[in-house]
Amino acid sequence: QLQASGGGLVQSGGFLRLPCAASGRPFSNNGMGWFRQAPGKEREFVASISWNGGSTHHSDSVKGRFTISRDNAKNTFLYLQMNSLKPEDTAVHYCAAARRAVAGSNGYEYAYWGQGTQVTVSS
Repeated sequence: QLQASGGGLVQSGGFLRLPCAASGRPFSNNGMGWFRQAPGKEREFVASISWNGGSTHHSDSVKGRFTISRDNAKNTFLYLQMNSLKPEDTAVHYCAAARRAVAGSNGYEYAYWGQGTQVTVSS
């Protein structure tokens, strides 16, 4: 029901934009989030956004470099703009829909998880 895409291989300092598309049901009333997981590491919160985009939160590790946004009028409605990429950003990135209209950094708040997209940043 959720599918992230847009990953790839990019050099340090580069940028990527990850879209997340919904199918089967809308998520316009759900808070949304982005998480990532690097090999051998636990899943990490990246960013979240409220149902109407009025509230956003970014982890300290990406603040000032990444921006979460959404456009509920489109099937591909969630985005993660990633600028100034670093090798430590290398991970599989996932989009997720929360049970409520607002969402935070705890994975347990999220009921729907999409297939991830690999982001690899070379030094």
